[in-house]
Amino acid sequence: MSKAAIIAGAAETNSLGKLPGYSTLGLHIEAAVNAVADAGLSFRDIDGIATVSAPGPVQVAHALGITPRWMDGTGVGGTSFLLHVRHAAAAIAVGQASTVLITHGESGRSRVGAARFAPGLSSPPGQFEAPYGTFGPTTAFTIPVLRYMKDYGLTHEQLAYVAVAQRRWAAKNPRAMFRDPITVDEVLASRLVAYPFHLLECCLVTDGGGALIVTSADRTGDFPKPAVHVLGAGESMETPMISQLPDFTESGAFRLAGAAAFAEAGITTSDVGHLMIYDAFAHLPIYGLEALGFVAKGEAGAFISDGNTEPGGFLPLNTNGGGLSYTHTGMYGMFAILESVRQLRGEAAAGVDPEISVVLGNGGMFATSGVLVLGRSPL
Repeated sequence: MSKAAIIAGAAETNSLGKLPGYSTLGLHIEAAVNAVADAGLSFRDIDGIATVSAPGPVQVAHALGITPRWMDGTGVGGTSFLLHVRHAAAAIAVGQASTVLITHGESGRSRVGAARFAPGLSSPPGQFEAPYGTFGPTTAFTIPVLRYMKDYGLTHEQLAYVAVAQRRWAAKNPRAMFRDPITVDEVLASRLVAYPFHLLECCLVTDGGGALIVTSADRTGDFPKPAVHVLGAGESMETPMISQLPDFTESGAFRLAGAAAFAEAGITTSDVGHLMIYDAFAHLPIYGLEALGFVAKGEAGAFISDGNTEPGGFLPLNTNGGGLSYTHTGMYGMFAILESVRQLRGEAAAGVDPEISVVLGNGGMFATSGVLVLGRSPL
């Protein structure tokens, strides 16, 4: 069903980083205006809208003057926007919408109009994890990676190299927040945030936004920019509590969402020329590479540290610099999709000329996942 859709417009806010003059809603609006213009459309052409809550699709649509006949407020963390693309493609395929606007805006750094996050004391995490000091990404994400390091021999140096490899991409990207080259020693010398994560192994905290226009593949060629085809999509979930993961050394949600997307697209890993894996912390690309089947279990750390994913490597990964060096507003999935679109259009700052790009998103702490297979042409 996803193959019925294309991405016809894609854009970010004019600036990323520290933007105290923008509210969360204002970031949505600017991104939406830019994406609609990128597609050569007007807001009168939009009949579907999707975004996460706070402010949510109703507020965003009202602010833009849109009365959609289809809307999606799915909010499952940073991977939500990948699910929005999948849901929009399904809606278009059955005639529930023709042109869907997907927006993201987040004042993650300045916190202007941003929702507060806190687990309710009566929630399962509030009752059974928070009292023991496991609260939020920096503490929750340490648990699985420490088990992975113990079981598979991942070294601190290999974990640090993930940040080094992605900084090499960021150095080529004028919009990346951090561009100066770094070494493994510098990563390991940066402030320890929560063992084993050092500061440079943790994502940025920024303001910004992005938006997409999804429409029917029948309209390929009707827009000023090359169409990006949605070839396959998948989504899955595992657990809202990190302590309840069946296996700390892998993400079942990554694996299931990826298998569904690859099956729908009819591809294997050998068909993929570009990869974006959500990288809130340095271990996520390691888990993602293994879950998608690019390397065997326990091999991804060495695969990255051997230079395979950096500029000049045969599997370009996180070519905008990722959440570690490019930007990370709190929900990063939109920016991963946008980089894939840029690569397939030939617009990326560090272009690698792929025919097929895969995007893997993470929501919460391995709680949810979405995967998109995007291509320059229909398969």
